Amino acid sequence: MLATMTVSRAGGVSASPPFCMLAVLALAGLTLPGCGSKEPAKAPPKVPEVGFVVVRTETVPLVAELAGRTSAYETSEVRPQVSGVIKARLFTEGTIVRQGQTLYQIDPRLYRAATAEAEANVASARATEAAARVRADRLAPLARIEAVAQQDYTDAAATAAQARAAIAQNRAQLETAQINLAFTRVPAPITGRIGRSLFTTGALVTASQADPLTTIQRLDPIFVDIQQSSAELLMLRRALASGGVVPTSGTVRLKLEDGSDYGRTGTVQFAEVTVDQNTGTVTLRARFPNPDGLLLPGMYVRAILAQSSDTDAILVPQAGVARDPKGQATVFLVGPGNKAVMRTVQTTRTVGSNWLVTAGLRPGDRVIVEGLGRLKPDQSIRPVPAGSKPRPQATPAAADPSKGA
Repeated sequence: MLATMTVSRAGGVSASPPFCMLAVLALAGLTLPGCGSKEPAKAPPKVPEVGFVVVRTETVPLVAELAGRTSAYETSEVRPQVSGVIKARLFTEGTIVRQGQTLYQIDPRLYRAATAEAEANVASARATEAAARVRADRLAPLARIEAVAQQDYTDAAATAAQARAAIAQNRAQLETAQINLAFTRVPAPITGRIGRSLFTTGALVTASQADPLTTIQRLDPIFVDIQQSSAELLMLRRALASGGVVPTSGTVRLKLEDGSDYGRTGTVQFAEVTVDQNTGTVTLRARFPNPDGLLLPGMYVRAILAQSSDTDAILVPQAGVARDPKGQATVFLVGPGNKAVMRTVQTTRTVGSNWLVTAGLRPGDRVIVEGLGRLKPDQSIRPVPAGSKPRPQATPAAADPSKGA
């Protein structure tokens, strides 16, 4: 403990009272707490700066992403029209075949013989008809002068008519035999990519068999059958009827199974008029070009299409929309006197990086999208347009103290 010493009149030494120490400390510029010191005044709170966007109405296509399956544009199951043993297969599996191209050769010998027999029957019928016609022609004048009985002429004329009918009958049988002979060469009904052959050379096939010899599919263009719930379709029709939205062109884009986009767009051809009772969906059929054969029948795809457009849509960046404890969407607005105002809104879907707001906002409202970290209702703010605040630059890394200068 410090103390100052004074000399008394009697020459002795005595200690000064404690208040003398306080005086010395005060002269040294030191202060002690509790001795009449005052705390420094607090600085006023800083008004936070926030970025806002001005909302407006615009026309926005209402895009839906639906599940779909690809299906061939044309499909033909090749079946034999006549019975017999396959003598040759005249195509390569998995290649493109043309309409009318011969695919299989069935043993034609029986059908060639049947054709020859039918041709002989036609020739015989013609000879019989010629004789009957000549006899009837000869009896005609004799019957008129009653040189022969009228009944004889009638019988001769009937025989000639029967001979002419036999010619027509045998000619039809000849045509049938020729058709069956042609069916021994099984042609391709359509142009497309042919699959694997289910029957080999030497197999016996019949005209009434259930199993096809092979299948041909036309893949360019190709169909995509899209499934849409009946509830969504009903909502769309009501919106179109109310005038809030307008229909758009039926352009469709595809997202493939690996997540990549199919480079070409398609068009909606039609929508079925019945709802599937098992799934509650309606099928929309779209047509896509497929010149490279990338799309194969049965592939699962995601179809992206806009069936309508909202002409009075209000979009708000997703960064400006939050959720309250009840799950309702809320936004902060720049209110009168530059005060933060919280408002509850209704959002139905996302459009890109924005929310589509259907209720709670009006054109011209200033929605805060930046500086929302600790913002509270009725808090004073300093609003600036979003994006005008400069981004903080990265500070350079501190020098490694282990390295010398």
